[in-house]
Amino acid sequence: MAAMEAELPVMTLESLPTDPLLLILSFLDYRDLINCCYVSRRLSQLSSHDPLWRRHCKKYWLISEEEKTQKNQCWKSLFIDTYSDVGRYIDHYAAIKKAWDDLKKYLEPRCPRMVLSLKEGAREEDLDAVEAQIGCKLPDDYRCSYRIHNGQKLVVPGLLGSMALSNHYRSEDLLDVDTAAGGFQQRQGLKYCLPLTFCIHTGLSQYIAVEAAEGRNKNEVFYQCPDQMARDPAAIDMFIIGATFTDWFTSYVSNVVSGGFPIIRDQIFRYVHDPECVATTGDITVSVSTSFLPELSSVHPPHYFFTYRIRIEMSKDALPEKACQLDSRYWRITNAKGDVEEVQGPGVVGEFPIISPGRVYEYTSCTTFSTTSGYMEGYYTFHFLYFKDKIFNVAIPRFHMACPTFRVSIARLF
Repeated sequence: MAAMEAELPVMTLESLPTDPLLLILSFLDYRDLINCCYVSRRLSQLSSHDPLWRRHCKKYWLISEEEKTQKNQCWKSLFIDTYSDVGRYIDHYAAIKKAWDDLKKYLEPRCPRMVLSLKEGAREEDLDAVEAQIGCKLPDDYRCSYRIHNGQKLVVPGLLGSMALSNHYRSEDLLDVDTAAGGFQQRQGLKYCLPLTFCIHTGLSQYIAVEAAEGRNKNEVFYQCPDQMARDPAAIDMFIIGATFTDWFTSYVSNVVSGGFPIIRDQIFRYVHDPECVATTGDITVSVSTSFLPELSSVHPPHYFFTYRIRIEMSKDALPEKACQLDSRYWRITNAKGDVEEVQGPGVVGEFPIISPGRVYEYTSCTTFSTTSGYMEGYYTFHFLYFKDKIFNVAIPRFHMACPTFRVSIARLF
Protein backbone atom coordinates (compact mmCIF):
# COMPACT_ATOMS: atom_id res chain seq x y z
CA MET A 1 0.00 0.00 0.00
CA ALA A 2 2.80 2.42 0.92
CA ALA A 3 4.52 1.73 -2.40
CA MET A 4 1.33 2.47 -4.34
CA GLU A 5 0.84 5.79 -2.49
CA ALA A 6 4.39 6.84 -3.30
CA GLU A 7 3.77 6.39 -7.00
CA LEU A 8 0.81 8.86 -7.07
CA PRO A 9 1.66 12.05 -9.00
CA VAL A 10 1.96 15.26 -7.01
CA MET A 11 -0.76 17.79 -7.93
CA THR A 12 0.64 21.31 -8.41
CA LEU A 13 -0.81 24.55 -9.66
CA GLU A 14 1.27 24.15 -12.80
CA SER A 15 -0.24 20.76 -13.55
CA LEU A 16 -3.85 21.98 -13.50
CA PRO A 17 -5.69 22.00 -16.82
CA THR A 18 -6.00 25.39 -18.50
CA ASP A 19 -9.69 26.05 -17.85
CA PRO A 20 -9.67 25.66 -14.04
CA LEU A 21 -6.40 27.58 -13.86
CA LEU A 22 -7.91 30.47 -15.83
CA LEU A 23 -10.88 30.38 -13.47
CA ILE A 24 -8.54 30.73 -10.50
CA LEU A 25 -6.70 33.61 -12.17
CA SER A 26 -10.01 35.39 -12.81
CA PHE A 27 -10.39 35.94 -9.05
CA LEU A 28 -7.02 37.69 -8.70
CA ASP A 29 -6.58 41.43 -8.46
CA TYR A 30 -4.54 43.14 -11.16
CA ARG A 31 -1.46 43.31 -8.93
CA ASP A 32 -1.46 39.53 -8.36
CA LEU A 33 -2.20 38.92 -12.01
CA ILE A 34 0.90 40.89 -12.97
CA ASN A 35 2.99 39.04 -10.37
CA CYS A 36 1.95 35.76 -11.97
CA CYS A 37 3.96 36.78 -15.03
CA TYR A 38 7.13 36.30 -12.98
CA VAL A 39 6.29 32.89 -11.53
CA SER A 40 6.62 30.67 -14.60
CA ARG A 41 6.32 30.73 -18.35
CA ARG A 42 2.94 29.00 -18.28
CA LEU A 43 1.44 31.36 -15.70
CA SER A 44 2.88 34.30 -17.63
CA GLN A 45 1.09 33.12 -20.76
CA LEU A 46 -2.19 32.45 -18.98
CA SER A 47 -2.16 35.71 -17.00
CA SER A 48 -1.99 37.53 -20.33
CA HIS A 49 -5.24 35.87 -21.42
CA ASP A 50 -7.14 38.97 -22.60
CA PRO A 51 -10.58 38.26 -21.10
CA LEU A 52 -8.96 38.27 -17.64
CA TRP A 53 -8.22 41.99 -18.06
CA ARG A 54 -11.74 42.92 -19.13
CA ARG A 55 -12.96 42.92 -15.52
CA HIS A 56 -10.09 45.12 -14.36
CA CYS A 57 -10.59 47.62 -17.19
CA LYS A 58 -14.25 47.95 -16.28
CA LYS A 59 -13.69 47.99 -12.51
CA TYR A 60 -10.83 50.49 -12.31
CA TRP A 61 -11.10 52.56 -15.50
CA LEU A 62 -14.79 52.18 -16.44
CA ILE A 63 -13.80 51.31 -20.02
CA SER A 64 -16.82 50.14 -22.01
CA GLU A 65 -17.03 47.63 -24.83
CA GLU A 66 -17.67 50.53 -27.23
CA GLU A 67 -14.50 52.32 -26.12
CA LYS A 68 -12.48 49.15 -26.58
CA THR A 69 -13.83 48.77 -30.10
CA GLN A 70 -13.07 52.40 -30.95
CA LYS A 71 -9.49 52.17 -29.70
CA ASN A 72 -8.97 48.79 -31.36
CA GLN A 73 -6.86 47.48 -28.48
CA CYS A 74 -6.94 44.36 -26.38
CA TRP A 75 -8.10 44.61 -22.76
CA LYS A 76 -4.64 44.11 -21.31
CA SER A 77 -3.04 46.85 -23.37
CA LEU A 78 -5.95 49.18 -22.51
CA PHE A 79 -5.39 48.50 -18.83
CA ILE A 80 -1.65 49.09 -19.08
CA ASP A 81 -1.97 52.26 -21.18
CA THR A 82 -4.52 53.75 -18.81
CA TYR A 83 -2.44 52.75 -15.81
CA SER A 84 0.62 54.46 -17.29
CA ASP A 85 -1.45 57.68 -17.55
CA VAL A 86 -3.51 57.78 -14.35
CA GLY A 87 -2.29 54.76 -12.40
CA ARG A 88 -1.47 56.81 -9.30
CA TYR A 89 -5.20 57.47 -8.95
CA ILE A 90 -6.36 53.88 -9.26
CA ASP A 91 -7.96 53.95 -5.79
CA HIS A 92 -10.04 57.04 -6.71
CA TYR A 93 -10.49 57.00 -10.47
CA ALA A 94 -13.61 54.83 -10.80
CA ALA A 95 -15.62 56.78 -8.20
CA ILE A 96 -14.58 60.17 -9.57
CA LYS A 97 -15.01 59.19 -13.24
CA LYS A 98 -18.45 57.71 -12.58
CA ALA A 99 -19.54 60.89 -10.82
CA TRP A 100 -18.39 63.02 -13.75
CA ASP A 101 -20.02 60.73 -16.31
CA ASP A 102 -23.30 60.62 -14.40
CA LEU A 103 -23.32 64.38 -13.91
CA LYS A 104 -22.68 65.20 -17.57
CA LYS A 105 -25.23 62.67 -18.80
CA TYR A 106 -27.87 64.17 -16.50
CA LEU A 107 -27.06 67.81 -17.27
CA GLU A 108 -26.61 67.62 -21.06
CA PRO A 109 -30.35 67.75 -21.89
CA ARG A 110 -31.17 70.03 -18.94
CA CYS A 111 -28.26 72.47 -18.60
CA PRO A 112 -26.25 72.23 -21.85
CA ARG A 113 -24.43 75.54 -21.27
CA MET A 114 -23.14 74.23 -17.97
CA VAL A 115 -21.67 71.12 -19.60
CA LEU A 116 -20.10 73.21 -22.37
CA SER A 117 -18.39 75.35 -19.71
CA LEU A 118 -16.33 72.40 -18.47
CA LYS A 119 -12.63 72.52 -19.31
CA GLU A 120 -10.49 69.69 -20.59
CA GLY A 121 -8.50 67.76 -18.01
CA ALA A 122 -5.26 69.14 -16.61
CA ARG A 123 -1.94 67.44 -17.32
CA GLU A 124 0.18 65.81 -14.64
CA GLU A 125 2.83 68.48 -15.11
CA ASP A 126 0.22 71.22 -14.60
CA LEU A 127 -0.78 69.74 -11.25
CA ASP A 128 2.87 69.23 -10.28
CA ALA A 129 3.55 72.91 -11.08
CA VAL A 130 0.67 73.99 -8.82
CA GLU A 131 2.05 71.87 -5.98
CA ALA A 132 5.42 73.56 -6.43
CA GLN A 133 3.72 76.96 -6.47
CA ILE A 134 1.76 76.51 -3.24
CA GLY A 135 4.37 74.36 -1.48
CA CYS A 136 1.84 71.64 -0.58
CA LYS A 137 0.76 68.31 -2.02
CA LEU A 138 -2.69 68.22 -3.55
CA PRO A 139 -4.98 65.36 -2.44
CA ASP A 140 -4.84 62.49 -4.94
CA ASP A 141 -8.63 62.41 -5.38
CA TYR A 142 -8.58 66.17 -6.14
CA ARG A 143 -5.83 65.64 -8.70
CA CYS A 144 -7.76 62.73 -10.18
CA SER A 145 -10.85 64.84 -10.73
CA TYR A 146 -8.82 67.62 -12.34
CA ARG A 147 -7.22 65.15 -14.73
CA ILE A 148 -10.78 64.53 -16.00
CA HIS A 149 -12.02 68.13 -15.97
CA ASN A 150 -9.93 71.14 -14.97
CA GLY A 151 -12.87 73.02 -13.47
CA GLN A 152 -15.08 75.24 -15.63
CA LYS A 153 -15.08 78.64 -17.27
CA LEU A 154 -16.25 81.39 -14.94
CA VAL A 155 -19.84 81.60 -16.11
CA VAL A 156 -23.31 81.73 -14.63
CA PRO A 157 -24.86 79.38 -13.76
CA GLY A 158 -22.14 77.56 -11.88
CA LEU A 159 -21.73 73.81 -11.74
CA LEU A 160 -21.81 73.72 -7.93
CA GLY A 161 -25.31 75.10 -7.59
CA SER A 162 -27.27 78.31 -7.20
CA MET A 163 -29.53 79.97 -4.68
CA ALA A 164 -31.88 82.88 -5.23
CA LEU A 165 -33.91 84.89 -2.75
CA SER A 166 -35.57 88.27 -3.19
CA ASN A 167 -32.38 90.22 -2.54
CA HIS A 168 -29.69 87.55 -2.56
CA TYR A 169 -28.19 85.44 -5.35
CA ARG A 170 -25.41 82.88 -5.36
CA SER A 171 -24.05 80.64 -8.12
CA GLU A 172 -20.80 78.76 -7.59
CA ASP A 173 -18.33 77.83 -10.34
CA LEU A 174 -15.85 74.98 -10.02
CA LEU A 175 -12.44 76.68 -10.21
CA ASP A 176 -9.69 75.47 -12.52
CA VAL A 177 -6.52 74.50 -10.71
CA ASP A 178 -4.50 77.59 -11.70
CA THR A 179 -7.20 79.99 -10.49
CA ALA A 180 -7.55 77.94 -7.30
CA ALA A 181 -3.79 78.14 -6.73
CA GLY A 182 -4.03 81.93 -7.01
CA GLY A 183 -6.49 81.89 -4.11
CA PHE A 184 -4.42 79.54 -1.95
CA GLN A 185 -4.43 80.88 1.60
CA GLN A 186 -1.39 81.41 3.78
CA ARG A 187 -2.98 83.89 6.18
CA GLN A 188 -3.92 82.98 9.73
CA GLY A 189 -7.39 81.52 10.01
CA LEU A 190 -7.35 79.87 6.56
CA LYS A 191 -3.78 78.65 6.40
CA TYR A 192 -3.14 75.90 3.80
CA CYS A 193 -6.67 76.14 2.40
CA LEU A 194 -7.37 75.97 -1.33
CA PRO A 195 -10.61 77.34 -2.84
CA LEU A 196 -12.65 74.80 -4.78
CA THR A 197 -15.46 77.08 -5.94
CA PHE A 198 -16.13 80.78 -6.40
CA CYS A 199 -19.24 82.94 -6.72
CA ILE A 200 -18.69 86.25 -8.49
CA HIS A 201 -21.78 87.74 -6.79
CA THR A 202 -20.91 87.00 -3.17
CA GLY A 203 -17.17 86.35 -3.26
CA LEU A 204 -18.04 83.03 -1.59
CA SER A 205 -15.80 79.96 -1.89
CA GLN A 206 -15.84 76.43 -0.65
CA TYR A 207 -12.37 75.44 0.55
CA ILE A 208 -10.38 72.25 0.97
CA ALA A 209 -7.71 72.01 3.67
CA VAL A 210 -4.66 70.54 1.92
CA GLU A 211 -2.79 70.32 5.23
CA ALA A 212 -3.93 69.79 8.81
CA ALA A 213 -3.67 73.18 10.51
CA GLU A 214 -5.53 75.52 12.85
CA GLY A 215 -7.85 72.77 14.06
CA ARG A 216 -8.79 71.55 10.58
CA ASN A 217 -8.36 67.99 9.41
CA LYS A 218 -6.45 67.38 6.21
CA ASN A 219 -8.70 67.16 3.11
CA GLU A 220 -11.83 68.55 4.83
CA VAL A 221 -14.09 70.68 2.64
CA PHE A 222 -15.85 73.64 4.27
CA TYR A 223 -17.36 77.10 4.06
CA GLN A 224 -15.49 79.71 6.05
CA CYS A 225 -17.48 81.57 8.67
CA PRO A 226 -15.76 84.65 10.23
CA ASP A 227 -16.29 84.93 13.97
CA GLN A 228 -18.01 88.30 14.26
CA MET A 229 -17.61 88.43 18.04
CA ALA A 230 -13.86 87.83 18.19
CA ARG A 231 -11.31 90.61 18.03
CA ASP A 232 -8.83 88.35 16.24
CA PRO A 233 -9.42 88.48 12.45
CA ALA A 234 -7.91 84.99 12.26
CA ALA A 235 -10.94 83.61 14.14
CA ILE A 236 -12.57 81.66 11.31
CA ASP A 237 -15.20 79.06 12.14
CA MET A 238 -16.06 76.47 9.51
CA PHE A 239 -19.20 74.72 8.29
CA ILE A 240 -17.94 71.27 7.25
CA ILE A 241 -19.49 69.85 4.08
CA GLY A 242 -17.15 66.99 3.20
CA ALA A 243 -14.53 64.80 4.86
CA THR A 244 -12.60 64.45 1.56
CA PHE A 245 -12.83 65.78 -1.98
CA THR A 246 -14.40 62.48 -3.09
CA ASP A 247 -16.98 62.64 -0.30
CA TRP A 248 -17.83 66.24 -1.18
CA PHE A 249 -18.01 65.82 -4.96
CA THR A 250 -19.75 62.44 -5.20
CA SER A 251 -22.40 63.36 -2.61
CA TYR A 252 -23.16 66.56 -4.52
CA VAL A 253 -23.44 64.68 -7.81
CA SER A 254 -25.68 62.07 -6.20
CA ASN A 255 -28.09 64.78 -5.08
CA VAL A 256 -28.14 66.30 -8.56
CA VAL A 257 -28.62 63.16 -10.67
CA SER A 258 -31.21 61.68 -8.29
CA GLY A 259 -33.35 64.78 -8.79
CA GLY A 260 -32.84 65.72 -5.15
CA PHE A 261 -31.64 69.15 -6.22
CA PRO A 262 -34.21 70.73 -8.55
CA ILE A 263 -33.15 72.32 -11.83
CA ILE A 264 -34.92 75.63 -12.38
CA ARG A 265 -34.25 77.74 -15.48
CA ASP A 266 -31.06 75.84 -16.33
CA GLN A 267 -29.67 76.19 -12.80
CA ILE A 268 -29.09 73.63 -10.05
CA PHE A 269 -30.67 74.74 -6.78
CA ARG A 270 -29.34 73.11 -3.65
CA TYR A 271 -32.66 72.48 -1.95
CA VAL A 272 -32.97 69.21 -0.06
CA HIS A 273 -36.34 67.47 -0.07
CA ASP A 274 -37.36 64.89 2.51
CA PRO A 275 -39.73 62.45 0.71
CA GLU A 276 -41.80 62.23 3.88
CA CYS A 277 -42.23 66.00 4.04
CA VAL A 278 -45.52 65.96 2.13
CA ALA A 279 -49.08 66.59 3.33
CA THR A 280 -52.30 66.14 1.37
CA THR A 281 -55.56 67.81 2.32
CA GLY A 282 -58.40 66.82 0.01
CA ASP A 283 -57.20 67.50 -3.53
CA ILE A 284 -54.27 69.73 -2.51
CA THR A 285 -50.76 68.47 -1.76
CA VAL A 286 -48.08 70.58 -0.09
CA SER A 287 -44.41 69.55 -0.13
CA VAL A 288 -41.37 71.37 1.23
CA SER A 289 -37.62 71.39 0.53
CA THR A 290 -35.02 73.35 2.47
CA SER A 291 -31.50 74.72 2.19
CA PHE A 292 -28.94 76.13 4.61
CA LEU A 293 -27.18 79.33 3.52
CA PRO A 294 -23.72 79.51 5.10
CA GLU A 295 -22.91 82.90 3.59
CA LEU A 296 -25.77 84.46 5.56
CA SER A 297 -25.08 82.53 8.77
CA SER A 298 -22.66 82.77 11.65
CA VAL A 299 -21.66 80.67 14.64
CA HIS A 300 -20.71 83.69 16.76
CA PRO A 301 -23.19 85.25 17.18
CA PRO A 302 -25.48 82.22 16.68
CA HIS A 303 -27.46 83.05 13.55
CA TYR A 304 -28.42 80.20 11.22
CA PHE A 305 -30.13 81.17 7.98
CA PHE A 306 -32.36 78.79 6.04
CA THR A 307 -34.46 79.10 2.94
CA TYR A 308 -37.37 76.84 2.09
CA ARG A 309 -39.23 76.13 -1.12
CA ILE A 310 -42.89 75.16 -1.00
CA ARG A 311 -44.84 73.44 -3.74
CA ILE A 312 -48.66 73.58 -3.66
CA GLU A 313 -50.41 71.36 -6.19
CA MET A 314 -54.02 70.46 -6.89
CA SER A 315 -54.72 67.02 -8.31
CA LYS A 316 -55.48 67.03 -12.02
CA ASP A 317 -58.43 64.75 -11.26
CA ALA A 318 -60.08 67.30 -8.98
CA LEU A 319 -63.44 68.71 -10.07
CA PRO A 320 -63.35 72.20 -11.68
CA GLU A 321 -65.49 73.62 -8.86
CA LYS A 322 -62.65 72.78 -6.43
CA ALA A 323 -60.62 75.73 -7.79
CA CYS A 324 -59.67 77.96 -4.88
CA GLN A 325 -57.55 80.90 -3.78
CA LEU A 326 -55.09 81.18 -0.90
CA ASP A 327 -56.08 83.82 1.66
CA SER A 328 -53.64 83.50 4.54
CA ARG A 329 -50.94 81.43 6.21
CA TYR A 330 -50.25 80.30 9.76
CA TRP A 331 -46.82 79.17 10.98
CA ARG A 332 -45.70 77.53 14.19
CA ILE A 333 -41.90 77.82 14.40
CA THR A 334 -39.96 75.86 17.03
CA ASN A 335 -36.22 76.07 17.68
CA ALA A 336 -33.94 73.45 19.23
CA LYS A 337 -34.59 74.83 22.73
CA GLY A 338 -38.32 74.32 22.33
CA ASP A 339 -39.07 78.05 22.04
CA VAL A 340 -42.17 78.58 19.88
CA GLU A 341 -43.06 81.52 17.66
CA GLU A 342 -46.39 81.82 15.88
CA VAL A 343 -46.84 83.86 12.71
CA GLN A 344 -50.06 84.58 10.85
CA GLY A 345 -50.60 86.86 7.88
CA PRO A 346 -52.26 87.40 4.52
CA GLY A 347 -51.13 85.49 1.40
CA VAL A 348 -47.65 84.15 0.80
CA VAL A 349 -44.70 86.37 -0.26
CA GLY A 350 -47.22 89.08 -1.08
CA GLU A 351 -49.28 86.90 -3.41
CA PHE A 352 -52.69 85.24 -3.25
CA PRO A 353 -52.29 82.34 -5.69
CA ILE A 354 -55.23 80.61 -7.36
CA ILE A 355 -55.05 76.81 -7.44
CA SER A 356 -57.07 74.80 -9.95
CA PRO A 357 -57.01 71.13 -11.09
CA GLY A 358 -53.52 70.19 -12.30
CA ARG A 359 -52.02 73.56 -11.42
CA VAL A 360 -48.83 73.97 -9.36
CA TYR A 361 -47.77 77.03 -7.39
CA GLU A 362 -44.27 77.29 -5.93
CA TYR A 363 -42.56 79.96 -3.87
CA THR A 364 -39.50 80.45 -1.70
CA SER A 365 -39.10 82.14 1.64
CA CYS A 366 -36.63 82.09 4.52
CA THR A 367 -36.24 81.96 8.27
CA THR A 368 -33.47 82.20 10.85
CA PHE A 369 -32.77 80.38 14.11
CA SER A 370 -30.54 81.25 17.02
CA THR A 371 -30.10 77.49 17.48
CA THR A 372 -28.43 75.09 15.05
CA SER A 373 -31.73 73.47 14.15
CA GLY A 374 -35.46 73.94 14.28
CA TYR A 375 -38.67 73.09 12.49
CA MET A 376 -41.77 74.72 11.05
CA GLU A 377 -45.33 73.57 10.42
CA GLY A 378 -48.67 75.21 9.86
CA TYR A 379 -51.53 75.61 7.43
CA TYR A 380 -52.91 77.74 4.61
CA THR A 381 -56.45 79.06 4.54
CA PHE A 382 -58.22 78.95 1.16
CA HIS A 383 -61.65 79.88 -0.15
CA PHE A 384 -63.41 78.25 -3.10
CA LEU A 385 -63.81 80.44 -6.17
CA TYR A 386 -67.32 79.16 -6.84
CA PHE A 387 -68.38 79.27 -3.17
CA LYS A 388 -66.53 82.31 -1.85
CA ASP A 389 -68.04 82.10 1.61
CA LYS A 390 -66.71 78.56 2.08
CA ILE A 391 -63.17 78.44 3.50
CA PHE A 392 -60.93 75.53 4.50
CA ASN A 393 -57.42 74.89 5.82
CA VAL A 394 -54.64 72.98 4.03
CA ALA A 395 -51.93 71.42 6.19
CA ILE A 396 -48.26 72.32 5.73
CA PRO A 397 -46.13 69.34 6.77
CA ARG A 398 -43.57 69.75 9.53
CA PHE A 399 -40.14 70.32 8.00
CA HIS A 400 -36.87 70.29 9.87
CA MET A 401 -33.81 72.46 9.25
CA ALA A 402 -30.33 71.84 10.62
CA CYS A 403 -27.03 73.48 9.81
CA PRO A 404 -24.01 71.34 8.85
CA THR A 405 -21.49 70.26 11.46
CA PHE A 406 -19.26 73.18 12.33
CA ARG A 407 -15.96 73.65 14.09
CA VAL A 408 -15.11 76.69 16.18
CA SER A 409 -11.90 78.52 15.37
CA ILE A 410 -8.99 77.71 17.64
CA ALA A 411 -8.32 81.48 17.80
CA ARG A 412 -11.42 81.77 19.99
CA LEU A 413 -10.24 79.00 22.31
CA PHE A 414 -7.07 80.76 23.50
